[in-house]
Amino acid sequence: MRIISGKFKGRIISAPKHIRPTQDNVKKGLFDILGDMRDGVFLELFAGSGSVGIEALSLGAREAVFVEQDRLCVNKLKENLSLLGLHNEMVIPGESSRVVVSLSLKGRVFDVIFLDPPYYKDMAKKTLQMLDAYDILGARGFIVVQHFKKDIMPVNTGKLALFRQVKYGDTVLSFYKKHAPKSDLSGNF
Repeated sequence: MRIISGKFKGRIISAPKHIRPTQDNVKKGLFDILGDMRDGVFLELFAGSGSVGIEALSLGAREAVFVEQDRLCVNKLKENLSLLGLHNEMVIPGESSRVVVSLSLKGRVFDVIFLDPPYYKDMAKKTLQMLDAYDILGARGFIVVQHFKKDIMPVNTGKLALFRQVKYGDTVLSFYKKHAPKSDLSGNF
C-alpha cells in the first residue's frame, strides 16, 4: 500500500495479509470530501494497518489515534508509524467499544472518527450507536463509516444524522454529523 497524498506521498506501508485494506480510490474520495486536515484530531477505529489515519497525518492532522485489537495488526501499525518517523502517534490495542468508553471518560474529543469494521457482522451500526452514546465527536466533527454496499446504515442514531453517502464499487462511505441545534438550521458548519 502507498500513501497517496501529503508529506508522505508515495511512501509504502504494509498490512497483514488477513485484513482488507482501504483502497486508494476510497481514501482519495474520503479526504477530498473531508477537505483540510491541518490541525485536526483523527480517530481510526478498527485501524488494521493504520493507512487511513496515516493518510490524515500526511495531510497535516495534528494527531491520530489508532484503535485495533488484532495483535498482528497492532505490530504492523506500529512498524508503519516507526518507518515514517511518527513515534509519538497513539496506538491503543483493544476492542473498539471499550476504548471508546475509555476515551470518553478521559474527555477526549475528535474532529474526524473513521471506522472500517469487518463486513457482515453488523459492527458498523453497533459502533455508531456506541459513538452516539459516548459522545467523543467534536461539535462540528464527522464520523465516517466504511461499509459494504448492501449494509443499510441508519439515517439517524440519537444525536447523529447521516448527511452523505458515496459509493466506490462494493464499498460505501457514510458520513454522519451531529444534528444542528434548532437555532442553527442554516446548514453551515
